[in-house]
Amino acid sequence: MTPLHLRGVVLPDDAERDLWVDSSGLLRHEPVPDAQTVAVGVFIVPGLVDAHCHVGLDEHGGVDAQVQERQIIADRDGGALLIRDAGAPVDTHWIDDRDDLPRVIRAGRHIARTRRYIRNFGVEIEPDGLVAAVELQASRGDGWVKIVGDWIDRDAGDLTPSWPADAAAAAIDRAHQLGARVTAHCFGEQSVAELVAAGIDCIEHGTGLTDDVISAMVEHGTALVPTRVQIDNFPMYADAGEARFPGYAAHIRELHSRADATLRSAYEAGVAIYAGTDAGGVLPHGLIGREVIALHSQVGLSPDAALGAASWLARDWLDRPGLGAGESADLVVYDQDPRTDLRMLLEPRAIILRGAVVS
Repeated sequence: MTPLHLRGVVLPDDAERDLWVDSSGLLRHEPVPDAQTVAVGVFIVPGLVDAHCHVGLDEHGGVDAQVQERQIIADRDGGALLIRDAGAPVDTHWIDDRDDLPRVIRAGRHIARTRRYIRNFGVEIEPDGLVAAVELQASRGDGWVKIVGDWIDRDAGDLTPSWPADAAAAAIDRAHQLGARVTAHCFGEQSVAELVAAGIDCIEHGTGLTDDVISAMVEHGTALVPTRVQIDNFPMYADAGEARFPGYAAHIRELHSRADATLRSAYEAGVAIYAGTDAGGVLPHGLIGREVIALHSQVGLSPDAALGAASWLARDWLDRPGLGAGESADLVVYDQDPRTDLRMLLEPRAIILRGAVVS
């Protein structure tokens, strides 16, 4: 591997300095012989993180390795060099053998209630099997488990929690005993309140948050991944369910109408927010830049907080390194400071993964 040299403003330290990459792909803060200078006068950001992504999934279910490759290359070329995969019905571990592809933190398969989620996405069980399902998916994941907290209940004609509160609490406790963190898909109000009270580690989407639940999240240290680019699809979901479930459609539209105010309240209260796109269902891959822009322009995060939510802050949360000496050289290079114009995230100058320029 060719040693590399870069000079620029390194974020989040905001200091101009030199970085070198040695022949094993590791970062060095002192000169490396025969290094090739690839960029000077640039801005250098720890590799971006898509904290809610589904490599191996499309709107119909699992996809083959060829499609998986296209998906994760699109993510990589958008700057996402670390992915927290929030549920996939296929085995994607082959990706780990490719040095030119992002690192993936898996959550196994979605755990859903029987006939209460999208067909072919997750394992479907009843509440008495939830703990066992968590045990299994924890063994298949990389320290995370994903449960579906709520979905449309056809009998009720609206969103309702997938699990009794006591069953969910027991499953979360068991995951923690196994050293795994738990996250949950939550659109509505009741499921997120019950799961936060049960000690869940993270909430996906979070459109049903109330002030009381936000306060509890701050107290418990519960994280939030809003997937703001996905929330824009709520009107489409409402239209699809209108004829059979008008109450659900009205509820989804109402959640959408106040989503930005809800998420802004969480941010202002101090909830830890991270950037995730929910790519792999109805959304294409490679959207992390758009998600960061939405977190700033629609939700109200500062540019620094929005970028950090997809880079250094997310890496700390996921226990993955940034740009320290001796760490893997995973970084994105921009011609201008992306915090002054987040649209720069859509046009990286260079993407370096494991010490090699991949884009």
